[in-house]
Amino acid sequence: MASRLPDILTIDWPKNATSPTPAAQLALKRAVQLVRSGGLVALPTETVYGLATDALDSESVDRIFQAKGRPATNPLIVHVADKEMAKTLAADWPDTADAIASHFWPGPATIVVPKKKIVPDNVTAGGSTVALRCPDHRIMQWIINQSGYPLAAPSANRSESLSPTCASHVLESLRHRVDLILDGGQCVHGIESTVIDCTATPFHILRPGPIDREHLESILGETVTVNAQSIDMHQTQTRSPGLHARHYAPKTPLEL
Repeated sequence: MASRLPDILTIDWPKNATSPTPAAQLALKRAVQLVRSGGLVALPTETVYGLATDALDSESVDRIFQAKGRPATNPLIVHVADKEMAKTLAADWPDTADAIASHFWPGPATIVVPKKKIVPDNVTAGGSTVALRCPDHRIMQWIINQSGYPLAAPSANRSESLSPTCASHVLESLRHRVDLILDGGQCVHGIESTVIDCTATPFHILRPGPIDREHLESILGETVTVNAQSIDMHQTQTRSPGLHARHYAPKTPLEL
């Protein structure tokens, strides 16, 4: 883990431009090199800032858990470029997963499906399923495509802290534990993705997010239930992050 504070590089990518500026491309290429060498890069998505590394390298994934102080029982979401990349990680791709991906990807929908053996066990907390998402953010998409890897990318903050929505939040929380921060401005949603378990019947929202149950039901034409139970921190093989009884722990004093 680095002992000094990370560089924060601003990514200048005008909305009407198809590619980032030359200076921004240099910063993005540096991020790709770090990801390929097992480093940790904090970067924006449309939901919150993520702490990204190669999802198929278990040692790199271990660094995420160490940097965040994250329990090993809390699985990670794997970010992919598209459905084709997602299918290379899934042992089964049910019609439900295809319908959700076709309608909501790229976007804040995470799909839980059976995993292939190439997905390291520490990514999935030892479970047989993997959570997959195609992010709707040009910076994250650029890094995925240029690195050629799916990226494990939980929120870029210490475990149980509030999720970061700008680069300064990342620095305040992680400090020297991250190798590089890409500043792409404020996140659009500010909350994590909706996680849908496509291995269950009826289909099940494991973690609420920007996409609500009614919207899912209108697309799927099926009943969707919502998880209402938290899980003991020491329980293994959870299918989604955000299920532990203690998840967010703000430090603001509260008086009743």
